Formats: sequence, structure tokens, C-alpha cells
Amino acid sequence: MDLLSRRARTIAPYTAGEQPSDRRYVKLNTNENPYPPSPRAMAAYLDYDLDSLKLYPPLEMRALREAIAAAEGVSPENVFCGNGSDEVLALCFPAFFDEDGAGAAFADVTYSFYPVFCGFFGIPHTVVPLEEDFTQDLSKLTAAKAQGLLVANPNAPTGIGIPLAQIEPFVAANAGRVVILDEAYMPFFGQSAVPLTKMYENLLVVKTFSKGYSLAGIRCGYAVGSRGLIEGLERCRDSFNSYPVDRVCQAVCAAAVSDAAYYAETTARVVAERARLARALEELGFAVLPSCANFLFARHAERGGKEIYAGLRERGVLVRHFDKPRISAYNRITVGTAAENDALLSALRGLLGR
Repeated sequence: MDLLSRRARTIAPYTAGEQPSDRRYVKLNTNENPYPPSPRAMAAYLDYDLDSLKLYPPLEMRALREAIAAAEGVSPENVFCGNGSDEVLALCFPAFFDEDGAGAAFADVTYSFYPVFCGFFGIPHTVVPLEEDFTQDLSKLTAAKAQGLLVANPNAPTGIGIPLAQIEPFVAANAGRVVILDEAYMPFFGQSAVPLTKMYENLLVVKTFSKGYSLAGIRCGYAVGSRGLIEGLERCRDSFNSYPVDRVCQAVCAAAVSDAAYYAETTARVVAERARLARALEELGFAVLPSCANFLFARHAERGGKEIYAGLRERGVLVRHFDKPRISAYNRITVGTAAENDALLSALRGLLGR
């Protein structure tokens, strides 16, 4: 007897990067930060009053929202927090899109959770192809008939960033509909659109503690936007789960966001390794897209993407391969530590006979 709903039977879920446990791998497939969380974040975790865990988390998450607001230069009333940026993005769909409306529009090669969210919430969507070089022509996205627009900046899985000078006119041109900027990888680019949220009521910027803050395991994300947009997210969240961010997570993330100096240092190390790794890959015959994220998107001149992925996996190195149109020749490679990147390059030399 099939007791599942039609939606549960037909939905195509998001596929996360693999997490195998059969052996120890050099893990460069899920874009985790290779450096530990800040000392302040670690201290907040280790010193937390565990007796308080018998109580529900603070409903308004005031301390966390105040810490984020201070770091971003906005008011706490303009900050929304959730259980990872994926949850924040998911709540955007019922908050800003109607099932019988014009729906959402986003690129064909971008974060693959967007169409999954549309399918889950029954939101129609329009796909706007990236250019041949994988850059995004924002005027073509503006031309789409949609209730709102989503842009990952820097984009995933390509890593290409859109300068802030191009973002502002794009937001202004779409004043009558919501513009959602997914800035998960913005720490490695440094051109956040958060300041624009004070000028444009239609702009929502979504961020995460997973990448730049080295806290992928604790699950926290946030959005910054006008009070009207934040209220929409709050209404949807409180119809689902009023306590999405636990007490420990709130304390750790509030401490992390206050330690800008530490994260500036670790981000600089990732960016430096990104440049070194890109050069080394090019010397091995790879074409590497210009990345503003903590990963590289690369294809080899002679070997297919799936072959490169499988060969590296056999040698104990995990990268991400997407068997999809336009990008099946590529692999997404997380920028690790210098030692991890050297292990990748060594495995590639063995695979390529170099």
C-alpha cells in the first residue's frame, strides 16, 4: 500500500556531495573551509552552560541577530536567522512566490537546490541560460517573466562572481519584485550587496556560517533585507518551526561573527591557495574558470570530467562531478590546505601520467 503523497512520490530531491566512510579521503568535494573556527567560536562552544539546554532556544535570537547586525552594519530588525542558508532559501519560496503566480527565475547552471525548492513548494520557474563563458547577463534575467529573481553570487558551481557595480543597477531595475542574492561564497569575493538593502526594499541577501566561518557542522544561515521581507520570512518560519537555531549554535555563531580579524586571515589563506591551485591545474592541462569562491571549476583538455572524478576517487581524493548538460566535462574542486591541494595535484599527475 502506497501511503505517500503525490508530491513525495514525484519530487526530485537535492543531491548533496558524497560523504563516504569506506576509507580516509582528501575531501575536496563539498566546499568546507579547511581551517578551524575562530578561537572565540571555540570558546563559546566549550564554555557553554549545558544546564540551559533543558530550555528552548531564545525565540527572537536577539543576541545572534545583534551580533550579525553589528558585523553587517544593519539593524537587528533587518536580520533573519535559520538552520543553515538552505533553510533560509527554502523559506523564501513560500514567502515571496505564489503557486499560481509568475514564479521564480534563475540561471540554468547555478545552485541546484533552487529548482528542488520550486518543485517542493509548487512554484513555477523560468530558467535563464548563462552565457557561453558561464557569466550571467543580468539583463536577460531581468527580462524573464517572474515574480522574483534568484542569483548566486559568486555562482555555484562555476565560482564566477558579479561585481557589486553590476548588482546595484540590476536590483534597481527590478524594484517591483523581490531579488534574492545567495551570497554563500561572498567571504572569498568581498563585494557583498548587504549595504544595498538599506536602499532597496526588494533586495534580500542570504548568507551562511558554513563557508567563510568554518561552521558547516553547526548549521546556521541568515538573511538581511527590508523589514517587510524579513517579516514574510518570519511568518513562514513560525508556521513551520519557531525554534530552528539551537542555543549552542546561537552562542557559537554570535562569537564567530565578532571575530573578523581571524576570518580575514583564514580567508586570505584560502584565496592565496586558490590562485596557486589554479595555476598548477592549468599547467596540467586544465581550463579553469575564474573563481571568486573557495573552489575551482575545471575541465581537462583530454580527459572527461567523470574520468577525472573516478580516477581521483580511486586515489583517495574526492572532488564533485555534475553529470548534467553543459558542465559534465567539469569538476568542482574545493580549495583545501596547501597539503590537501598538493595531495590533489600529486594524484592528478599520477592519473594523467605526468
